[in-house]
Order: sequence, then structure tokens, then C-alpha cells
Amino acid sequence: MFEVQCLHIPVMDRTSFRELVKMIERTVRSENDHFPDRPIYIVGESLGGCLALAVAEHNPDIDLLLILANPATSFDKSQMQALFPFLELMPEQLQLSHTFILSLMAGDYSSTFKASTEKGLPPQQTVGELSKDLLTMSSYLSVLADILPKETLLWKLQMLESASAYTNSRIHAVKAETLLLTSGKDRLLPSQAEGARLNDALQRSQIRKFDDCGHFLFLEDGFDLVTIIKGVGFYRRGKVLDYVSDYLPPTPAEYKKIDESFRWFAEITGTVTLSTLEDGRIVRGLDGIPSEGPVLYIGYHMLLGLELSPMIRQFLNQRNILIRGIAHPMLFDKYKKGQTPRLEVGDILRMVGTVPVSGTNLFKLLSSKSHVLLYPGGGREALHRKGEEYKLFWPEQSEFVRMAIRFGAKIVPFGSVGEDDLGEIFFDYNDQMKIPLLRNRIKQRMEDTAKARYKATGEVANQDIHVPWIRPKIPGRLYNYFGKPIETAGWKQALNDREKCHELYLQVKSEVESCLAYLKEKRESDPYRSIFSRLMYQATHGSASEIPTFEL
Repeated sequence: MFEVQCLHIPVMDRTSFRELVKMIERTVRSENDHFPDRPIYIVGESLGGCLALAVAEHNPDIDLLLILANPATSFDKSQMQALFPFLELMPEQLQLSHTFILSLMAGDYSSTFKASTEKGLPPQQTVGELSKDLLTMSSYLSVLADILPKETLLWKLQMLESASAYTNSRIHAVKAETLLLTSGKDRLLPSQAEGARLNDALQRSQIRKFDDCGHFLFLEDGFDLVTIIKGVGFYRRGKVLDYVSDYLPPTPAEYKKIDESFRWFAEITGTVTLSTLEDGRIVRGLDGIPSEGPVLYIGYHMLLGLELSPMIRQFLNQRNILIRGIAHPMLFDKYKKGQTPRLEVGDILRMVGTVPVSGTNLFKLLSSKSHVLLYPGGGREALHRKGEEYKLFWPEQSEFVRMAIRFGAKIVPFGSVGEDDLGEIFFDYNDQMKIPLLRNRIKQRMEDTAKARYKATGEVANQDIHVPWIRPKIPGRLYNYFGKPIETAGWKQALNDREKCHELYLQVKSEVESCLAYLKEKRESDPYRSIFSRLMYQATHGSASEIPTFEL
């Protein structure tokens, strides 16, 4: 993924900040000369953040991507400013206070405890590991105090002061794409406030914050920079981000975290998944799903996309298939200046391969034989009004059919039912548009958001982004039903025949409606539709047992 080079500053080194910047510049320019079409990432933590910004300002014509973790540009606002007179007066023999100063760098002890408990170890072993960690940390600080003399610490603080002043005077000229990572429990610098300031000042930046982490973010237990880069969509191999070719699937460790974040919802909703075999038989599970791509899954987009997380999880766990979703561009827009989001749902969707809706991305995915998930009704279905449950809002044009025919992709129609067993919309788009404040917010949001369909007309074009107000219910059950795959391999001759393509389009739409009708009827006879009946079943048969459903 990366060829890594590190800058090491020896303890007794006295190279000035500007000389360090020149050293890094030489390396950056050399790399750019050898690989002019490849971006160069500069990752800087604390002082390294100042170095990265200075190098970027000096080299605006080089394709740089900066990742700054708690940059020291806020040194003038930190409590370390008060250390200068203290260190100058402190005798060499007084090591206690020196060690205390260094302990500020150790981060948050509570996060160490949290990481230990999350491993799922027995209480006695958890206490043992925590005690071992704290003893190791205390001995580490003692050794660090011995090898980092007072003069060296004073020099480092002076360098931070000059680095901060130098960098702040040039921030306005930095053109590089920048990812800001800030900690909520940084005891050295006011990093979250500084992150917000830099996000406003930099021309091309986005930000993520980590509330439970200390100053040295990269040393935090469980922190994975590569995972953050992939989730934020900050990884590219060329001049421009390609959501298809630049995508890196989740590692086993990354998928484990994603699976854990999805599991609770799948368990609460008791999702039932059905598929159709080649002989027309309906079976529970995903045995009817084609193994080889390209495959295009076309279905109904449930309210707020409630069907997505159980679906993605089941495809990966049961068939080891990663379905690449086609989503609204809103999920890929950079956060508005002034916002400091934590890791969001959009980051998880990017991790599992979701791409912005466009003909180009669909072309690339099908040409690479991917399994692709597409909702013709898009946001209009996912953000529908009161009383519009399970109603399709598809465009008049057969958008996806010709693309599927071109690559001989199998089309799998499917329906998803159960949103009305989880909640009820009581304040929808029409209601919100009657209130001036909410109407203005919706309109402003749409002005700031890229449109998913520029040429669409009618209901499907009415996709103003809003959040319907939902009254929750005692959880019922979700159902996904995948119909029999439709072959397009024999349709090549109809590729330029609009009427034939439209016939196939209407056939797919009819199949989706049939899937919805089937589930709505059959769920009435499901004895485990209620969460209470499912809990009773698991109490007597074990929590890992599969809960039955209606007869197929």
C-alpha cells in the first residue's frame, strides 16, 4: 500500500526546524522526480505536523497529501509555554518534576483500561494486564527522563515554538489535501480546537476527532491509521481518486470491527434472508445467489437503508461476497468547514466498497466482474413520505439495463420488508417544508450537496435530503428476498433497441414488486415476527441457534 520512509531526530541532535524542512524537501523532490504521477503522503504528529505543512507550502506543484495528528501549530496556546522559565531554573538533580512533565505525553490512562477490558479477558487477567501496562509505562518514563536531559527538552520546546510560529505564518498558502486527526484528551496541546481552526484555514481539508485519545495518537491501543485512511476515502494511487481501482477491501481485522458494529442491529431485527435457486425453489440463505460476477442486485430501498447492514454482513459471512453499493454523492462529500465529525456511517460504507452513483463507476464495477448493489429509487425511496412504504419510485429511463446487457451481468431482483415493524414516520418531508427554518436548512443542504441525477424528471428527481422523524416501535423483523437471477448474456442484439431494453426494465421492476408482495404476505404467518417470541426461542434453544420463520 505504501513505501514508508521515516524521519528520525536523535536525542542530542540540534538541527534547526528550517534545516529539517529542507531535508524532508530533498527527499520529497527526489521521490517526485522518480514517480511524477504518484502522490506522496506526509504523515506528521505534533512537531511532524508543522514540518509537513511547511514542506507543502514550499512545494505547491507537487502532489502531496498531508495527514496531521495533533499538529503543534497551537503551541502558543498550550500549557507548555509556561515550562520555559521553569526548565531554565530547574536543577539537574531534580528529576521528579522532569518525569511529571514527560508523563503528560503518556496519554489517557483510562483508554488503556478500556482497551484491556474490551479484549474480553477474565477480570483477574484484565487487572493483571493493566497493572503490567502501568508498570511498563512508569519505568518507560523513568528511562526517558534519564536519556532526555533538561537541555534537550528545553531545545525541543524552543523548536516547537519556532515551528509553530513559522508554520502559522504560511498556512494560508498550503494547497495540499489534508486530513486532520485530533484527540479529545490531549494534555499537551488544545488539539481539537486547533483542528477546527486549521480546518477553516486550509484550502482542502477534512477532519476526524478521537475523543478518548491522548496526544500521541499513533501510540494509542487499537488505533489503525490505514483503516482511517481507507474509511475517509483518502487513499489514491494516481492524480485523481478512483473509487473502483483505488479501493482496498477490508482486512480480516477491519472486517471483524465492521461485523461487530453491524451485529447488534442484525440480532435485534432477526433478519430473514431468502433466495431463489435455478429451478425456482425458494430457500433460506443465499444459495441462490450467483458466485461469479458481474452481478447486479436491483431492489427496493427501505426507509433510511435499514436493510443494508444485515445484507452486507450476510453476504460476507455466508458467501464471502463483497457487494459494492452505489450510493448518493452526499455520503462522499467533504464535511462542511467548521464541522469536526467522529467516524461516521459514511466511513464504514466506504470501507465496504460503496461508491458514488455515476455511469462511470457502474461501468468500472461491472467490467471488473463485481457484485453491485443498485437502487433505482435512490433517496426518494429511502426518504419516503408517510404512507409510502414499499412503493417504488423508479425513473422512466431504463438506466441500468443497457449497462448490464453490455457486460452480460446477471440481474438479481430483490425486495426488503420490515421497516413498518421498526418505526413509523410521523413528521415527513411535506411537514418539514411547511416550517421556514427546516425548509431553509433542507434547501441549504441541497445547495451544498452534489446531485445524484441531473437528467431525471418526476418523483425520482425529488430527492431533497432530509431526515424524517420516526416514532420507534417494539422491534419486529426484517426480511430480504432475492428472486431468480435474470440472464442478460443473450440480450446483446437488443443493446441498441430501446423498446427491448425497456421491456427488460419493466420485467425487473415487476419482479421486485413480486418479491415485496411475497414477503408482506408471508410474514403474517411468521410465529417469530415479534422480538419477544425470538427472545423466548433463543432462551430455550441457545443464542447462536437460527430462529425459524414462515414455511417456504
